Amino acid sequence: MYTTILAIGIFLIIYAFIITEKWNRAVIALLGASIMILAGIVDVHQVFTHYIEWNTIALLIGMMILVTITNTTGVFQWLAIKTAKSVKGNPIQLLIMLSLLTAVGSALLDNVTTVLLIVPITFSITRILKVNPVPYLISEVIASNVGGTATLIGDPPNIMIGAANKHLTFNAFLVNLGPIAAIILVITLIILYFIYRNKLVVSEKDKQQLANIDENESIKNIPLMKKSLFVLGLTIVGFTLHSILHVEASVIAFAGASILLLIGLNEHQIEKTFASIEWTTIFFFGGLFALVGGLQEVGVIKYIAKQVLEITNGDLSLASIYILWISGIASATIDNIPFVATMIPLIQEMANSLGVSVNTPEINTLWWSLALGACLGGNGTILGASANVIVASLASKEGKGFSYMEFLKIGAPITLISLIIANIYLLIRYF
Repeated sequence: MYTTILAIGIFLIIYAFIITEKWNRAVIALLGASIMILAGIVDVHQVFTHYIEWNTIALLIGMMILVTITNTTGVFQWLAIKTAKSVKGNPIQLLIMLSLLTAVGSALLDNVTTVLLIVPITFSITRILKVNPVPYLISEVIASNVGGTATLIGDPPNIMIGAANKHLTFNAFLVNLGPIAAIILVITLIILYFIYRNKLVVSEKDKQQLANIDENESIKNIPLMKKSLFVLGLTIVGFTLHSILHVEASVIAFAGASILLLIGLNEHQIEKTFASIEWTTIFFFGGLFALVGGLQEVGVIKYIAKQVLEITNGDLSLASIYILWISGIASATIDNIPFVATMIPLIQEMANSLGVSVNTPEINTLWWSLALGACLGGNGTILGASANVIVASLASKEGKGFSYMEFLKIGAPITLISLIIANIYLLIRYF
């Protein structure tokens, strides 16, 4: 009991320090992880072999390398100018377009990769139009989590659920989660439009300046651009086929990054690229995984999840709703990856206790509830999903950071509305 209380106390104190944003959150997360280990709550070997999601971290590093190299060619700036010109510099139309692009990209690739591609474009556009990038970044984060809900490869929780249930194919995710993700996306974009429509203003002078820019002049290195786009394209194809190829997305990203480093850069450029990796984000994830691992080690997350399953007393419709809301709330509070990792075996145990197979339609509904809650709940706070943390880190590096509370004011209400819509969808479609 003492160890459990200590673990909860450490987690809450560290989490409070992270929210205040007075100190570097990566350092605070690492400090919390160190305290967990020094206090004997979790063993360092367990942290490195069991609790840190190395696939997520490897995917991040691989994509950061790919995007960094591609960005140096100027192709993102070219795409930024073309996109802004297509809406004639209208800031609110641009926000909707970038959000839609992010949502579609997140469904076809994954939300982590998509935001790494979209954010540099966003900064380029907002610099030209002299408009605050934060509304665009927040909208893109929210769109990435909604779009990622739709497919097997769109969000890490979906990848984990699919890996644990071979019968839940890409098409199964698309058919069951695609429609509700599309509905929630439309409603989300309407909400974002009304929130930001009077806050984004671009002068006619800046619009004219945009119209006079020759986007082709932004291309700096055509040979490297061709190599970068070729390798990036292969990597994206690899992502879409990874469930068929039986190769982890992280391996595909690392392979793509390695190939591009080999064929595109000299020794000095390689060192510069490694130095440009968002190490603050990487270390923050490592610390956060270890912190949540401490809670898992003492059984806190498992206890909460078990209580949800026991309260329902075998009523699958009630269990489905409980899982949706608990997953949504938990994923807004902590990263959704470790929570989903804990819930998967518990849902499997519930199926066993009821004497039914995990691939029955009734149990499948529990998986859809878990996926909806974990993915949509990620919009609740900056810490709710990997994509959120990455965008916040990139924004801080650009000098355009946004606070925990600034995101919460937009993300939390949209999350609540999304979960209500998902609740109604589950009841109508499955019960």
